[in-house]
Amino acid sequence: MNGTLSYKEWRDTMLPIERQQQILTWLEHEETLRVSDISKRLEVSEMTVYRDLKPLIDEQKVFKTSNGITLKTQSYISSNHCSYCYKDSNTRMSVQLIKKNQHVEKACCPHCGLLRFQDIENEVSQMICHDFLHTTTISAKTAVFLLNADIHLNCCQPQVMAFESIKQAKQFQMGFGGNIFHFEEAIQAITMEMHGNGGCHSGK
Repeated sequence: MNGTLSYKEWRDTMLPIERQQQILTWLEHEETLRVSDISKRLEVSEMTVYRDLKPLIDEQKVFKTSNGITLKTQSYISSNHCSYCYKDSNTRMSVQLIKKNQHVEKACCPHCGLLRFQDIENEVSQMICHDFLHTTTISAKTAVFLLNADIHLNCCQPQVMAFESIKQAKQFQMGFGGNIFHFEEAIQAITMEMHGNGGCHSGK
């Protein structure tokens, strides 16, 4: 033995701080990485990757995307683009997340708005969305959400529509199906449905 560790031996004995440094090194060359790719490269579970990423995200060394992480800060993202999936946010279903520092982030639809809220909940003071039927502005926390209705909106999947009242949501559900959830329940339902999925994608 010459005392030199092979890459595999070194990787298997890496400390969290060493894995974090390796992730940052990869990002410098690739700009964005999927959590699943990091997991495969380091041969650790995705849960371990999420634990390694948390301090990097908290320190704003990296930023979350719908697929994983990036070195690009939110300041590089146009205000006309969704802060979660980066698609055009100027739609009738757009959502606004008003942060405690008075900055406003836009999401293209309730799907992305709810997932983005989950990521930055402690930074958000208010979340505004549009009633699907009347396009009036409503508080997301008091809204009712209909997931997976049988209607093609060419939006992020699972499709999510916001309604001001449960009566309106149920009336729409009678014609187009889907499942009704309140705010916290909707976030959980979207997260569960997307588990194992590559991220937001448009309906076909």
